[in-house]
Amino acid sequence: MTDERLVPTEYGEGRLVVRRARKPLATLLLSHGAGGGIEARDLAALAAALPGQGITVALFEQPWRRAGKKVASAPPTLDVGLRAAAGSLRTRSPLVVGGRSAGARSAARTALELDACGCLALSFPLHPPGKPERSRLDELAGAGVPTLVVQGERDPFGRPEEFPDPLPGRTDLAVVPGADHGLAVPKRGPVSEDEAMAIVVESTLEWIVREIVGNGSA
Repeated sequence: MTDERLVPTEYGEGRLVVRRARKPLATLLLSHGAGGGIEARDLAALAAALPGQGITVALFEQPWRRAGKKVASAPPTLDVGLRAAAGSLRTRSPLVVGGRSAGARSAARTALELDACGCLALSFPLHPPGKPERSRLDELAGAGVPTLVVQGERDPFGRPEEFPDPLPGRTDLAVVPGADHGLAVPKRGPVSEDEAMAIVVESTLEWIVREIVGNGSA
């Protein structure tokens, strides 16, 4: 079942698209990045696959995107939107917050405040391209909840080997071979796009079952 609603915020209306599991073990709230919307391939793959596995998926379109703007609003405004989206969900199942790129940063910043049980960081922008000295690791480390990072092997915002070993706190890392920041893969790469999205879905599902459901959060 799909439910769509508008979410008022002080920066305009956002849009929440919820695909509900019949008997949800957890609810995954995801927001998009600064260069695209909730139609991003990884967000769409998760929304299509996880409800059938008992995970409700809620995709939040930030007000700037709904208003038709091409450039994302400032990071604090993204947090405001995510808070409003979480407040409108009224879910009884354990909440996992996440998103891709800028959405992943927002989720990490707000996870504790939203009383989330976990954080999913898709294509976490560890640093601006070509500027590794401007690390955003402190945001990831500050999530304060079990976190899964799903990173493309060729992501210019932070390749998997650029993340510290060990990762901070209760953080896991899943790698999509050959993928870029959008988790797109080359036609003659090590995996196809379908296989890449299967890695995203399967790693997310395994992590939620292990870290959220298996640890008694559900």
